[in-house]
Amino acid sequence: MAQILVVDDSAAIRNEVAAFLKSNNFTVETAVDGKDGLVKLKADRAIKLVISDVNMPNMDGLTMAEKVRSELGNQTVNIIMLTTENDPNMKNRGKAAGVKGWIVKPFNGANALGAIQKLVAG
Repeated sequence: MAQILVVDDSAAIRNEVAAFLKSNNFTVETAVDGKDGLVKLKADRAIKLVISDVNMPNMDGLTMAEKVRSELGNQTVNIIMLTTENDPNMKNRGKAAGVKGWIVKPFNGANALGAIQKLVAG
């Protein structure tokens, strides 16, 4: 059972983030877009944290976050966006969907590790 789900349509980013998390002893699952992420979250209720891109084909990260809360009824999983987007309206939409953090790419694992550990533990 995974602790963290990494959702990104870029295989390079997805693999980079997953490798960093695994090297820090997290169990990681990956998904290629929001639609795939939603399916994996539904199948594995042990996931405690989702790290997701915003702009992806099929289903974007913000829509996935909204559906996690509304369709899956999962109010407890923590969600962080990892994106190039810095639009305040998108951040507000994320907050409304219960997004806990907003990391602007490029991913710097060392800077995010403390927050990730806290969100997985909580």
